[in-house]
Amino acid sequence: MRTITHSGEHELHVRRSRFVCALARVTTEAEARDFIAGRRRTYHDATHNCTAYVLGEHGDLTRSNDDGEPSGTAGLPMLDVLTRRELTGTVAVVSRYFGGVKLGAGGLVRAYGQVVAETIDRVGVVERRAVVTVTVVADHALAGRLSRDLHASAYTPAGSRYGVRAELDVLVPEEELTEFEAWVASAAGGRAETRRGPVGYVDAPIS
Repeated sequence: MRTITHSGEHELHVRRSRFVCALARVTTEAEARDFIAGRRRTYHDATHNCTAYVLGEHGDLTRSNDDGEPSGTAGLPMLDVLTRRELTGTVAVVSRYFGGVKLGAGGLVRAYGQVVAETIDRVGVVERRAVVTVTVVADHALAGRLSRDLHASAYTPAGSRYGVRAELDVLVPEEELTEFEAWVASAAGGRAETRRGPVGYVDAPIS
């Protein structure tokens, strides 16, 4: 799944109207609503504060609000940009200050969509990859060699602990678990144990 790299803000001027867009990464609907409420407090004097957000691993929860603009001219164009960019975990708020010149339905659709698209371009997009923390357990002598091999591999070491035996934590893409466990078995000659831990997410650049 994809999301924005980080929160950000960008402003667009169209025929004397100001469109101030803010984007944020969120994981729950409560977080999205809190962000929207905060922007509305900050921009309480704006003519409209229109919103859109997409949530869920597959982007299956979507919401939009025109906040008094003609129906379908603000929130939906904003949401359309988020979904066309295949983003999730993202909320957008556009605060509009009316400049005295009416833009018409088409002009509003273009302006709201454009400011969201430009803000996304500014903050960037990353792939959120599901990874599993796998703990490799081995004797100390073997663990030293495995640690060197891991640091030279494409896998991501995530910490180590040394007690009676050594424990090496590694972040492994969910779809590569079987391959990784086979790699450990081969590298350790069957003398290491792997334990699967929790699933999390990491940001990865989009190739």
